[in-house]
Amino acid sequence: MTLEIVDFDRLECRCVDHRWGFVEERAADIERHWEERRCANPALYDGSVLLACRVERTTGEDGARILRVAFFETPFSSFLAWREFGWPDEAVYNCFSMPAARARDGAYLLGEMGPSHSFAGQLYFPCGTPDPSDVVSDGRVDLAGSLVRELAEETGLAASDAHASAGWTAIFDRQHVACVKRLDFDAPSHALLASVKAFIAAESAPELADAHMVSSLTALADPRLPAFMVAYLSRALGGADEIPRRAG
Repeated sequence: MTLEIVDFDRLECRCVDHRWGFVEERAADIERHWEERRCANPALYDGSVLLACRVERTTGEDGARILRVAFFETPFSSFLAWREFGWPDEAVYNCFSMPAARARDGAYLLGEMGPSHSFAGQLYFPCGTPDPSDVVSDGRVDLAGSLVRELAEETGLAASDAHASAGWTAIFDRQHVACVKRLDFDAPSHALLASVKAFIAAESAPELADAHMVSSLTALADPRLPAFMVAYLSRALGGADEIPRRAG
């Protein structure tokens, strides 16, 4: 499947009831896989997360470009197995929000996932898989709120201190749907980075192992960056038509 980047004016997300056949059909495999992963990384926690069973692109009556997503609740162990078994159910998606925190000089903030993370060592914008706390009273899933929470928990930065872009950029990469909102901070990259590094150092159990700033296309050859991150940053840093290739 070709990776796509699409701009939207708004997201419309709801939590629905969904019977996931993968969990029923592969229950024993999922349990075995979880025990293996827990033995390798005891910090993993089998809480509930939200995955998407329907992702639709549509246009509103007002002409707005809308990404409409239906989420359902499932254990993290099921999500992890589905992901690491190679996405056996392609009708389900891992849809999540990410803040593209941008410094005044144009550099973007990346978090290096800590050892307790299922993708330890990889580089992302601060983010997390949505969970039931992101479901508000009317059943709506608040991905903007999830973005604000994850940014604060992982970096100590407040989204309210930045200017947020009006819309969203979604990167579709097989079963990933990464919904990115740019946050422009009125601070130079060295100051923004120092603030985040100080926050990480002060935490007793930080979610991030480190933080980095990226400002050039050459930095996107780093193998720790997932393809959807490379795609977004390539366009954001001025290389919309030229995504860097990695050796190997």
